[in-house]
Amino acid sequence: MDTVPFPHIVRILEVTDRLGLSREWVEIPLSTASPGSVKKLPNGKVEIVVDAEVPFDEWLAALEGKIQALMNEEPPSPS
Repeated sequence: MDTVPFPHIVRILEVTDRLGLSREWVEIPLSTASPGSVKKLPNGKVEIVVDAEVPFDEWLAALEGKIQALMNEEPPSPS
């Protein structure tokens, strides 16, 4: 899969909605990557990149845990 189809985006947003994340704070690039990723951007938004290699349903099943782990991380201390 090279691009993320709209039905997959809807399913990702169902996960982020369930976790109480505002859709304004979630970025889902239309291009996939290998590996995919879930990370917090410098502006505080959460970027969710769908994995190009892992079957979508398998990847989606792990997404909620990845987002929860990200939200529980300690912010970096100022240098």
